[in-house]
Amino acid sequence: MHMRQMCKTTDSRAGKSRRYGQILIPVLAAVLLVSLPAAACLGARTYSFGEVIRALFDPSADPMIFMLRIPRVLLGALAGASLAVCGVAMQVLVRNELADPFILGVSSGASAFATLDMLFGVFAFFGTYRLSFSAFLGAALTILIVFSLSVRRGRIQIPTLLLSGVAVSMMMDGLTEMITLMAPNALGLHNATFWMSGSLASARWEYLGLPAAVLAFCLIVLGMNHRKLDALSLGESQATTLGVNVRQMQMLLILVASLLAGVTVSLCGTIGFVGLMAPHFARMLTGSKHKPVLWVSALCGALLVVWTDVLARILFAPEELPIGVLTAMLGGPVFIYMIRRKRGKRLD
Repeated sequence: MHMRQMCKTTDSRAGKSRRYGQILIPVLAAVLLVSLPAAACLGARTYSFGEVIRALFDPSADPMIFMLRIPRVLLGALAGASLAVCGVAMQVLVRNELADPFILGVSSGASAFATLDMLFGVFAFFGTYRLSFSAFLGAALTILIVFSLSVRRGRIQIPTLLLSGVAVSMMMDGLTEMITLMAPNALGLHNATFWMSGSLASARWEYLGLPAAVLAFCLIVLGMNHRKLDALSLGESQATTLGVNVRQMQMLLILVASLLAGVTVSLCGTIGFVGLMAPHFARMLTGSKHKPVLWVSALCGALLVVWTDVLARILFAPEELPIGVLTAMLGGPVFIYMIRRKRGKRLD
């Protein structure tokens, strides 16, 4: 009798979370649509909402808004959504809500290879998207190293994975420091350092196509496999019992995480903790099912980066703070809270 009541309660909660998610997604999407032009209004110079809308449809009305503000806000939304979805993929891969691209070294690897290209042009043969390709290679190499170090007898050892991620992340950070110390000129070093701190200042219309395409592809792929993500979150044994090809899904998650982290880091530098905070907020709002979690995470991540960038522009205007500094200041307390909450659950 008691078990029946528990099952009914669980089903009821799941139903409420599902209905809440169905309402929440369009609400967050509407908030984001309003936030984009609103965020474009704010900065060292303030524009009216009407001026931004007019510039969007008539670029000649104010080229500065059309060429600088609007692409910056759009890139912020794409970067935030990409990092959030990357965070969801990483958390499913390691079955831990505390995982994000930075904890497992993915972003550190992307930063190291991107910095190598920025300062020494090592990947110039990739052409226009050289920075994106170099960052993707760094992200993919890092996550494959971490993944290979943590596999024992065909299974991922989660504690080993996390420790390997920390170790490889530190190695990649050390490599980045060594590359910057060998920088051939002071200007290149300054640009690379500011970029590594996270910034949307380099946003241009021509840079938006690749992150938009990668985000759409990854969201579609993960969305089509949302039930497998739910099963994999239960553990490898349970997922295998439910008919999931665990190794195939793990490789798919590695590819998705590498693509999203690599492209985002190549365009925006290091923006920390978004991949941790956004999925956490999404699960608080919708429950653990990945169908709504993916979309709510993406929307929360987009809103988080867009408005954090506004804060970075106006706090010390006309000077601009690196956005990565502010996300770290916001994300640190959230991370500490999540650790304490997880520890409290274990004690209970």
